[in-house]
Order: sequence, then C-alpha cells, then structure tokens
Amino acid sequence: MKNRPALPGRAAYWLAALIVLVLVGAGVWTLRAKEEKKQAEPPVAVRHQGERLVVPPDSPLRRTLVVAAATRETVAAPFNLPAIVEADPARLVKVLPPLAGRIVTLNKQLGDSVKAGDVLFSIDSADLAQAISDAGKARAALTMARRNLDRQRELDKSEIAAKRDFEQAQSDYDQAASESERANARLAQLGAKGGGAAQVTGGHILTVRSPINGRVVELNAATGGYWNDATASLMTVADLSHVFVTANAQEKDLGHVYVGQSATVRFDAYGEPQPGKVRYVGDILDADTRTTKVRMVFDNPDAKLKPGMFAQATFLAQPHEGIVIPMSAIVQSGFYTRAFVEVAPWQFEPRVIKLGAQVGDRMEVKSGLSAGDRVVVKEGVLLND
Repeated sequence: MKNRPALPGRAAYWLAALIVLVLVGAGVWTLRAKEEKKQAEPPVAVRHQGERLVVPPDSPLRRTLVVAAATRETVAAPFNLPAIVEADPARLVKVLPPLAGRIVTLNKQLGDSVKAGDVLFSIDSADLAQAISDAGKARAALTMARRNLDRQRELDKSEIAAKRDFEQAQSDYDQAASESERANARLAQLGAKGGGAAQVTGGHILTVRSPINGRVVELNAATGGYWNDATASLMTVADLSHVFVTANAQEKDLGHVYVGQSATVRFDAYGEPQPGKVRYVGDILDADTRTTKVRMVFDNPDAKLKPGMFAQATFLAQPHEGIVIPMSAIVQSGFYTRAFVEVAPWQFEPRVIKLGAQVGDRMEVKSGLSAGDRVVVKEGVLLND
C-alpha cells in the first residue's frame, strides 16, 4: 500500500495552535479591558449605609476632611447696638430771659468759653421796671400797715379804740406783708435780690449771667432785637468736657445689658474704638421704637465727641458655659443647619444643630452636639448631599 500524505495531521495541529493563541489573546484583551475600565472609573468618595456616611480607603476625601472635637467654653457673646453722642443734661443750660424786652448787649458769641457768673447778655425790659415799682409800692404799704398796727395796739392796751379797729389793722398788716413777699420773690426770680443768674442794673436793665462753666453752643438772637418768647432759649451754654454715648437697646437685648457692663464704641467720625462702661439703663421702653436708652459717660477734654455724632456700641453679654465649634464645621442643608459627627473612624452621621451666638470665628451650639463630639471642621460640605 502506498503511504498517505501527513498534511491533514499537521493542519489539525496548526489549527489547534491557532485556536489556543486566539483564546489566549482574547483572555489577555479581556483582562486588559477590565483593568482599563477599572482605571477609568473614579473611586467612590462616599458610601451610604442608612444614615451613616462611610469614606472608603481609596476615597480622595480622606486627604481633605479634617476632624476636631467640640469644646465647652465660657461664652460671652458680643452684640452691636446703634448709638449717638448726647450732651449731659446736667451740664447743658438753655438760657431763657425771664421777661420780654429789647436786647441791649450780647457779651458772648457762638463758640465763646464762659465761666459761671460771666455776663451773657443784657436786656432792657419795661416789665422789669413794673416789677421794681410794684415791689416799692408793696414795701411802702407794709411800712404804713406796720405803723397803723402799732398805733392800734397801743390804743387797744389803753382801751381807747374799739377791738375791731385793732383786728382790722392786724389784717391790713398781714395782707401788706404777703404782698411785699410776693413782689420781692418776683424780683428775686429776676435776679434783683441776688437769686438766679440775672442782675438788675439801671432800674430797667436786666443782666443775665451764665450759671455754669462751658461754651456757648447755640445763639438765637442779635443785639437790638426784641425778645418776647418766654419758651424759647436765647442762648445755650454747655459743658462738653463729659458727654453721654447713648445706645438704643431693643426689647430682645434687655436681658443682656446691665449697669457696669463693659462696651467698645466705634464712632463713625473716627476709626479707633474707645472703651466704655454702662452707667445707666433706662427703666421705660419707648412705645414707638420699642427701645430703651443705655447710657455711657465719656471724657471729652478736647471736644472731639460732638453731640449728634453717630456710633456703634459693642457689648458683651453675661458670660455662660456653652458648646463651641468652628464656623467651618457648619453646613446649611435646606431649612436645617447641620454638622457631620464622626461616629467611627471615617464614618460620619449628619446632626441637625441649633446655633447660638457667634464668638469670633466660632459659633455656640445650643443643641445637637455634646462636648467632645468629633465633627468635620473642613470640607464638610463635600459630605452634604
């Protein structure tokens, strides 16, 4: 028999080898494709396990999140109130002429310094002349009534005159004495008897003197003018060496202000704040503004603080113990304010918290956290979804 060619066996061998190569190539391609897909997919940043947020080991958040403990500290929360500079009412006098008349002299002008007793102005008044005349008539009537009473007393002792005449003389004397006292009191009010800040010269010239040391801060008249408004001040003298800084405290702030409280006042006109201390807290709430006055006294030797200037007063509320966290730990989520608390390594739970006062770059937490709770203080917003 003739030998058959071996080609079919070789073909089968090479076919099998080809199949093996194809399978191996396909496996390698599949593995490489899986690796490329795995490399193309980013690592999971956060996994959710119910309410808990888990940061996997390969999460990039492990390089950015910072955790710190909430601390219990003494909190004295600052709060600001609008304020204004006011003159001390006990050191400000509105000088009103006690009667109508023509202004003869103005001895002090706007801005002049004055001392107690210095002449401010003089006024020529017909009313003053009438008051002096009335006082003279009253003195003359009193002298006549006294003489008549003495005469009737002697006659009564001798039983020469009727008892009724002595009683009438006594009544006339009492009326004359009362009228004389009234006239003298009127002159004393005008200054003729050494009372008040005025002095009568020349029978009808009234000289008005300053009752306090200070400066003329308001002038409303001129020499030669006729002044007949008894309710309007002709001149205002104020001692501004001490002034009030008055803050307006709202009703909600009344529990945080008290006498002796420290404050820092920044005036709009000057950049440097000045320390102050509360001298007085008003007892009555204004019905229109719902505020009360909180007054502080400031020395003002160089008159830099001028009544009417605006300011901002910062007060420190009563100190108390509270839980404090950095402001960076606070995350706003819709209507809720939250912080992320670490309950296990790299596992966090969101907590709804209620905030109190801000103290610098930290916030007081009134509820939702306890002292020692570890919270995310940096990049916590990345956990918020």
